[in-house]
Amino acid sequence: MEFSTKLSPPEKQASACVVVGIHEGRTLTSSAAAIDRATRGELSDLLRFGDMEGKTGTTRLLYRLPGVAAERVLLVGLGKQKDFSAKAWRDCTRAAVSALAGTGAGDAAIYLSDVAVTRRDAAWKARHFTMTAADALYRFDQMKSTKAEPRKLKKLTFAVSSRRDLAAAERGLKEGRAIAAGMDLTRDLGNLPGNVCTPSYLAEQSVRLAREWKLDVQVLDQKDMEKLGMGSLLSVSKGSRQPPRFIVLHYNGAARKDKPVVLVGKGVTFDTGGISLKPGAEMDEMKFDMCGAASVIGTMRAVAEMRLKLNVIGLIPTVENMPDGAASKPGDIVTSLSGQTIEILNTDAEGRLILCDALTYAERFEPQAVVDIATLTGACIIALGHVCSGLFANKDALARELLAAGEESWDRAWQLPLWDDYNEQLKSNFADVANIGGRAAGSVTAACFLSRFTGKYDWAHLDIAGTAWRSGKDKGASGRPVPLLTSYLMKKAGKR
Repeated sequence: MEFSTKLSPPEKQASACVVVGIHEGRTLTSSAAAIDRATRGELSDLLRFGDMEGKTGTTRLLYRLPGVAAERVLLVGLGKQKDFSAKAWRDCTRAAVSALAGTGAGDAAIYLSDVAVTRRDAAWKARHFTMTAADALYRFDQMKSTKAEPRKLKKLTFAVSSRRDLAAAERGLKEGRAIAAGMDLTRDLGNLPGNVCTPSYLAEQSVRLAREWKLDVQVLDQKDMEKLGMGSLLSVSKGSRQPPRFIVLHYNGAARKDKPVVLVGKGVTFDTGGISLKPGAEMDEMKFDMCGAASVIGTMRAVAEMRLKLNVIGLIPTVENMPDGAASKPGDIVTSLSGQTIEILNTDAEGRLILCDALTYAERFEPQAVVDIATLTGACIIALGHVCSGLFANKDALARELLAAGEESWDRAWQLPLWDDYNEQLKSNFADVANIGGRAAGSVTAACFLSRFTGKYDWAHLDIAGTAWRSGKDKGASGRPVPLLTSYLMKKAGKR
């Protein structure tokens, strides 16, 4: 999809379609009013006859209106003006793009920049327009023998009505394109089946990304990890025929002396639960258990395209968790890279076992902050559903930065406690710590387990079990939390 921005009156825009907004109560936006004047009241008549109510997300397509250069005019309902919000703006944009995709239009100009959104400027609107449009148009048919028909819609223009908004809109569009490309890459990796997207495949794609965007990359194999002493990570891969990999990506956008931000992504390319075998129902969705890793790869791509003035390191521990005669058993004790011993009471709590060694490895970079991203606990879905990610942090300032980035990107998170009280549940009679703490507060005890390996830097943990993918008829990876992570890094780089 080609995205561009333009300053042009809607009635004079020569394109296959122009899109304008209508609020409930027969209220025209300035762009819709311009179309109405050019057509001598066609839109006013439509509203008066009750053919368009203006309810949020509703659309009405009109053809060859007199006085309008475009072949079509698409009206999109914006809802009540007093209730209009950032969410409504994104929902209406999505509805408009989805409606356009169902027409024969090859291009369209979207005139929603004139709709006021509290505390959001033209750059925000252009950025979210691009991200939302790309998300609405995304499809995954790589594994099908018969591909879907190519969409006729090839170009979308984000139109502005004021010259003073043009530069900001162009900037927002470039940022949105980079974030959308990162999300698409994340979704593609997440949607691939486990027999294709193995730890070795993730490593190959990381090397390919590094070549394309001039990143530094290093891939550690099993012998390298054994030499380092990553006993916790390696305990998870023991039952699989797929060898583990540990991927290190470097984006160098600032001076060498500047401390990096480190992103750590859980990369379990398929999770059967190991010896603590999961139920068969919906087990196919455990191919999404590497979405934390995929989000790190997607974020690194977005950061590189935007050329942020920041050093960013992506660490991806990646394994397959399978039951086998060599697999770890409940009750086994392993020694982590940190030297702490771990009693594995449940082999299905494997994500924290690979993350803890990666978090210890992160120390060598003397980071300014570390954020790990993981589809870690079903308990997080019970607590927060599929709306927001769970956030834990050992520094409130870092938590506030990530929460703000979530609001800015509309990829929100909610902070949960990380109190010492919960560590009582992780006590073991035989090792330094157990890998589970029982059913109560499962997301919290998982985060508390990880916190034991993060004492030397500012750290946050994002539990994306409820947000990394969708189930049901729209099953597939969501691309989250690439927008949150990228927004956070943009702020760190001083870009906003």
